[in-house]
Amino acid sequence: MGKVEKVIEQIKGILREDNRGLTIQELADKTKVSRITASMALMKLEGLGLIEVRVIGNCKLNYLKRRA
Repeated sequence: MGKVEKVIEQIKGILREDNRGLTIQELADKTKVSRITASMALMKLEGLGLIEVRVIGNCKLNYLKRRA
């Protein structure tokens, strides 16, 4: 498993527990990786349809999608 895949699993766990929406920087800090690595993981999650991104001003909040 590569670095980004490990970060993806960590981010999914973090977003499962914290449903208020987190920024890329907050997720990078919590997973102890760079903003770029966190951003790559979030792009993959968004591409897979697992997260929602809400833009509020110049801030992007990331949420885990709820299963129907």
